[in-house]
Amino acid sequence: MAKILQSDKGNELFTVSCSLLTLLRSIYLGSQTIELLTVSILLMKQITILIAIAVFTSSCGTSRHANNTPYSESLNNDTLITQSLFNDKAATISEESIQKILEGNFKLPEQLRVAIVKLENTQLKKYYWNYWSDEEYLKAHQSYLDLFSEKLKQSLRVIKLSIIPDLLISKIPSFTNIREAAVRMQADIVVVYSITGDIYSKYKFFTKPDIKAFATTQLIILDVRTGLVPFSTIITKDFLSQKKKEEIDNAEARNRIQHEAVLLTINEIGQKMTEYLKINKQ
Repeated sequence: MAKILQSDKGNELFTVSCSLLTLLRSIYLGSQTIELLTVSILLMKQITILIAIAVFTSSCGTSRHANNTPYSESLNNDTLITQSLFNDKAATISEESIQKILEGNFKLPEQLRVAIVKLENTQLKKYYWNYWSDEEYLKAHQSYLDLFSEKLKQSLRVIKLSIIPDLLISKIPSFTNIREAAVRMQADIVVVYSITGDIYSKYKFFTKPDIKAFATTQLIILDVRTGLVPFSTIITKDFLSQKKKEEIDNAEARNRIQHEAVLLTINEIGQKMTEYLKINKQ
């Protein structure tokens, strides 16, 4: 009888245990289901946000593409700036004239009457005054003028060549003054040039010093009829040498070396100038 009772109790305990396990399993599966639902809801939210961002980005890109037109096309005639908006009281050219000059065409006459103007450089004159006599200074600059004249005569377009005397040029030259002087000389164009230079010496023991000269020549061509400057150039050259046996002192050598440097600049400018006159024909 006791064994029967014990077996019944064992069966009851087994049954209760199975019921508890079933309950726990249901609870566990229920919690997983809840977690799955929660994750699904979060994923749906994230997908919705991504879709909204994609729609917003595509709409912005469309508007940006629509606005991504060339700058010149997007400007209206009312906002396009075509002339200066600054009030410059010192201006000598009107805004209307500036527009005509920039938009217009320009050509030199086929046959040219040329006038030459030498702008005096006080620095170079002071240098030569210290080392050269007044006669040597005049001879040097006359040789520069002669060389410019030779270069211009090489152009077949030049039919007349004249030198504008200093009497017609004011102490402080201006384009207006030079242009009016050229008109009096009946010149079509004016060649205006200026020369500057300097000397450097490197002294050595028991040998002759090295003397190096630098020269810079600036030149423009001024059209008398229009006042335009169709050609301009600046050339800088150097020349290195030493005192020669026949030269009395280093000062004479410095003068010669400076003169050689200037001649180098004039030769190169002359080539460029004649080439310009050759190319720019009507």
